[in-house]
Amino acid sequence: MKHLSLSGSKRTTGRKADVREVRSEGKVPCVIYGNGTENVSFSVDAKDLKTLTDTPYCHIVDLDVDGQKYTALLHEVQYHPVNDKALHADFLAVNNSKPVVVEVPVLISGNSAGVKAGGKLQVSRRKLKICGLLENLPDDLTVDVTPLAIGKRITAGDLKFDNISIVNPKTTIIVSCLSTRNAVAAAETSAEAQA
Repeated sequence: MKHLSLSGSKRTTGRKADVREVRSEGKVPCVIYGNGTENVSFSVDAKDLKTLTDTPYCHIVDLDVDGQKYTALLHEVQYHPVNDKALHADFLAVNNSKPVVVEVPVLISGNSAGVKAGGKLQVSRRKLKICGLLENLPDDLTVDVTPLAIGKRITAGDLKFDNISIVNPKTTIIVSCLSTRNAVAAAETSAEAQA
């Protein structure tokens, strides 16, 4: 999994005016916690945070708060309901010895046998939750749909990856191949030709 560096500065807490002042400077109030770390309130530049939030990928964040280094994951971001600006971000401190749960994108590869026969590919999940050590976390999960026939589907239980486990229920449908009018017509033509 890719690393992304982010710099922040400690902020004072306790009053709403403090938070408003941070936001008026073009910064986003944040907090980091977990992994035996004392809660630290800090702020980061809104533009820097966008590089982390405006991507489908999950990153390991190398956080520098006034010289104090942390390895973290972006845990949660609260957005303004109207203008979609980030109002607050939570970071979770992590280390290499404990497994973590993250959500990664699903990449579909191959040309499905069902699509070749006139079916339609339907992707039901664009992301999956996985659990593993930081060093084993992939940037994405590649799902090969080449053997997928019409009326068949691939579920989370069908997928196997080294050194990580999928947290989603095994019955979660990732991708399926649906029948279409073209596929039905092709099947009828083939049946008539054989008769």
